[in-house]
Amino acid sequence: MAKKIEVMETVLRDAHQCLVATRMRTEDMLPIAAKLDEIGYWALETWGGATFDATLRFLKESPWERLRKLRAAMPKTRFQMLLRGQNVVGYRNYPDDIVRAFVAHAAANGIDVFRIFDAMNDVRNMRTGIEAALKAGKLVEGTVCYTISPVHSPDYFLRVAEKLAETGVQVICLKDMGGLLAPYAAYEIIKKIKSRIALPLHLHSHCTAGLAPMTYMMAIEAGADILDTAIAPFSQGTSQPATEQLVAALKDTPYDTGLDLGKLNKIADYFYAVRRNYSEFESPVNNQIKTDVLTSQIPGGMLSNLVAQLRQQKAEDKLDAVLAEMPHVRKDLGYPPLVTPTSQIVGSQAALNVMTGKRYSVVAMETRNYVMGLYGEPPGPVSDEMRQKVLGKKEPITCRPADLLKPGLDQARKDAAGIAHSDEDVLTYALFPEIAKDFFLWRDAQQDRQQAVGNGP
Repeated sequence: MAKKIEVMETVLRDAHQCLVATRMRTEDMLPIAAKLDEIGYWALETWGGATFDATLRFLKESPWERLRKLRAAMPKTRFQMLLRGQNVVGYRNYPDDIVRAFVAHAAANGIDVFRIFDAMNDVRNMRTGIEAALKAGKLVEGTVCYTISPVHSPDYFLRVAEKLAETGVQVICLKDMGGLLAPYAAYEIIKKIKSRIALPLHLHSHCTAGLAPMTYMMAIEAGADILDTAIAPFSQGTSQPATEQLVAALKDTPYDTGLDLGKLNKIADYFYAVRRNYSEFESPVNNQIKTDVLTSQIPGGMLSNLVAQLRQQKAEDKLDAVLAEMPHVRKDLGYPPLVTPTSQIVGSQAALNVMTGKRYSVVAMETRNYVMGLYGEPPGPVSDEMRQKVLGKKEPITCRPADLLKPGLDQARKDAAGIAHSDEDVLTYALFPEIAKDFFLWRDAQQDRQQAVGNGP
């Protein structure tokens, strides 16, 4: 039965993460905030993912302050964040007390919807975050990461969705971070999930392989309720389909979004100008339709960062070789979906294999931890060669990885004494000690400088 399609706008988070290496500043978001707040989106994605450490590391901004400023500027629209399950907004598992405190603090500062995923689709790694967000009275999207491999099938994705539904989440999200989801595959998976689970289904995809706009249309026919889009200047390529494109396609149909194209066009005019400010972070790779992503399966956000890392090492010419190596590493690791942090693990190991010229002559610590089971249960078996090389005679763990972690918040409070000035500072330090310390010292120096100027003659 046809019904209005809801839209979530990603321009303030995933879109610039994919296209300009997560570099958009808060000062470029605030002037357009009032207009965004008037559109009537189901939600705006404003926080989480790589934005948390990127604002600290590269922009010297507080992510918490960004959230508060955006919340004050947009009181009407739901805010969504992307939470990496037990990884929170980092790249490793954190203790439960840190996960709970982070979620409670994010909720108190303005997050309404928590999209919670785990790179391995291991629901054990999502439980603490889900429980904390539900306790805070917020909407929770239990997320199924889509990928293609010999061990993934429509029934596999349905099983993950059913496990998530049992946790009490209010929305099921199908997250296609690599832009791999083809139209008819989407139809089959969504139809299957919707026939068994009476929850709204939210689809997230990327245009990396050029499939997403067609996939969205088939997803609508299969019963999807909410779709992720990005305003045109930050759409397409490794980002999401354009918001205006979807609104125009569904106009005057039973699925009409009800959004105003005229208002969206004014927002687009603003962001066309903004994107020009970030041209140094552009890469031709992020603006092309490349179906070879169906082989490498590398997600958009990681592609821009991988290019940037290789550029720093003056090895950008090795990109094709690294992309070609990634499927081999992924197979050896049991076909994990490629999304943070598994995309970084597979990408870094592939880069090491290419740069050293000999596969696994150097094995990264993250790769070792993965094989040990410290990121969760791999979807398929890890290759015997990899297990032997990394574990020898040891056995991987079988418990929930976070069960091995001691509480971490009090220790972070002690370690950050003197440089952390608030609970949110302690949380920031607990997640990223080195980056947080650099940011706090820089922030204090700025404040001292401003006071000196204020007390001057």
